[in-house]
Amino acid sequence: MHLGIEGKSALVVGGSQGLGREIALTLAKEGVQVGVVARTEADIISLVAEMGGEAKGHWGIAKDLVPDSAPTQLIEEIQSGNKQIDIIVHNLGGTLAIRDPFCTVTEWRSVWRLNFEIAAELNRYLIPPMQQRRWGRVVHISSIAANLSRGAVAYCAVKAALNAYTRNLGCTVASDGVVITSVMPGAIRHEGSHWDKMSQEKPEMVATYLDRRIAIKRFAQLDEISDWVVLLCSEKASFCTGSVMPIDGGSW
Repeated sequence: MHLGIEGKSALVVGGSQGLGREIALTLAKEGVQVGVVARTEADIISLVAEMGGEAKGHWGIAKDLVPDSAPTQLIEEIQSGNKQIDIIVHNLGGTLAIRDPFCTVTEWRSVWRLNFEIAAELNRYLIPPMQQRRWGRVVHISSIAANLSRGAVAYCAVKAALNAYTRNLGCTVASDGVVITSVMPGAIRHEGSHWDKMSQEKPEMVATYLDRRIAIKRFAQLDEISDWVVLLCSEKASFCTGSVMPIDGGSW
């Protein structure tokens, strides 16, 4: 399938490991020039080299986006390098190990910051130029936890807010040729991931979880999620504006 994004430029936020890394690699295979932002410089250098290096238009910036000024600094670096962004994949997220349903307001804000606020702040700067060019794709990596009544309360609630934001903002910019979507992956296992560690440390618990909670009775592989994300970054996603898509193997 020809996705029609060869020569486009993408920014993958939180792209140096796991799903973000797989998304970046898949975009690069489609001929997209990929910029990656993450905290660990060594991982970025490795990924950029694997994608083909700066000679093919790939680049990376090592930056922790959690501090208040960091997203603005990132935008300034992108603008100073005259980098056009046609596609954004927001892959930052996590529970931050905050599982108390009665956690403090400060803890709530930290989960909000990581899973929602940074994406909204970057979108504020990067989407208007897409509107002017009449083409853009923005994909938020949410979680099936947004739809399930279990898990860390703060994380589930903020991911649900991210889905609502996706739907509303997507409808707002739809007529400008910008398609904004959200993907809700189910449980993924890859080397070093939470479920990889749990599978090694508590195999019986994991087997029970897969049997009772996932219809397909296995974890997702990275490419089973990344391929869909890249499809949503493509010309083929033109009618998906505001869509929120579960890719969860039948989780409940």
